[in-house]
Amino acid sequence: MAHFAVVAPPLYSHFHALQALSQALIARGHRITFLQQADARTLLSDERINFAVTGERTHPVGSLTQALHHLASPLSLLRVINDISASTDMLCRELPGKLVALQVDGVIADQMEAAGGLVAEALGLPFVSVACALPVNRERGIPLAVMPFRYGQDARALKRFQASEEIYDRIMRRHGRVIAQHAQHFGLPPRHGLHQCLSPLAQISQLVPAFDFPRQQLPACFHAVGPLYTPQGNAAAAPWPGLREPVVYASLGTLQGQRLPLFMRLARACRQLQLSLVVAHCGGLSAQQAHQLELAGAAWVTDFLDQRAALQHAQLFVTHAGLNSTLEALECGTPMLAMPIAFDQPGVAARIAWHGVGVRASRFSRQSQLEHHIHTLLTDPRYRLRMSAIQAQLQRAGGCARAAEIVEQALCQQQVVLAEGKRCAPITM
Repeated sequence: MAHFAVVAPPLYSHFHALQALSQALIARGHRITFLQQADARTLLSDERINFAVTGERTHPVGSLTQALHHLASPLSLLRVINDISASTDMLCRELPGKLVALQVDGVIADQMEAAGGLVAEALGLPFVSVACALPVNRERGIPLAVMPFRYGQDARALKRFQASEEIYDRIMRRHGRVIAQHAQHFGLPPRHGLHQCLSPLAQISQLVPAFDFPRQQLPACFHAVGPLYTPQGNAAAAPWPGLREPVVYASLGTLQGQRLPLFMRLARACRQLQLSLVVAHCGGLSAQQAHQLELAGAAWVTDFLDQRAALQHAQLFVTHAGLNSTLEALECGTPMLAMPIAFDQPGVAARIAWHGVGVRASRFSRQSQLEHHIHTLLTDPRYRLRMSAIQAQLQRAGGCARAAEIVEQALCQQQVVLAEGKRCAPITM
């Protein structure tokens, strides 16, 4: 039995995916400890998983609420970058002592938190990188995950991708300085970005090639395993009272559910089209606001529901284009109206549009535009048909079981785990 540490941003979607992977590892006899600020403990629901608090002084109880508020606001970009930088700085300072004291055998590092890889490398611990969101691996001709661009290989597209990468690096300069300073302190080769803090042993991604842009330069140890979640068994009943079909299900994830004006436009559009709109606002709306939505035309409004069951029964999914939600929709064969807001959502939405499994729209779309998009998605069968190849790849990708095998091989045997058909090649840092 080995003891693995998990280092990830304190976000529900990331903890949810890594908890599922941890459960698969626990089933194989291993011990798991998550390390993050105290508030993040509530993001775990499995009592078998240990939690070690970091940042008691800089990130005390209650501080995560303000950081999540910044994340939910598109006007708080600089504050978000400051929060990310402060979190990475805190973890780089505290993880070395914590990991030594815990006597861990290896680290499972979320790609979006540079400290996991940096500290593991500094301590000589084997580590695996996991992409819970779109991978941060960079490649010429592939737009960064946070960019909304469609895939293209013409000179104009390549120039756009390069320019946007340079702009991104300038915007993220503060975070880059934190990474560079700690890399220097640890005696590691120079680096300044998340893409330079990835494991040379194994990299795991939820994104499968059939839903990505065409990549040519992923490392030989890169594994696309599909969604990391714990299967719930057979298909469930619809998680709403009997509604007239077609049913449109709308959710903007755990951070963006407070967007009442957008939900109101959706409700009016669905009422005009005589559709049943189900809204899951994830606690973002008050009871009065939920009632307003129902008066505007929503058939059923709730805070949380079984999303997989909802996607199995809905005919259309209106989504913020978070990767976890998108992969669930693809598995269930549900076309999407993608309305990205932040993070890697523009990149996911671009892939939805490029593969023709949904439509990308602005979150500021007028009611008439929403009506047009919804009508198109419900009446054109090609959106569902195009999902078949992606669904087939998701079904055979391996999920948590395959990811647990990769983690075990990389961390217990401390060897490079090659993807099928790949030969070992050095990773460019």
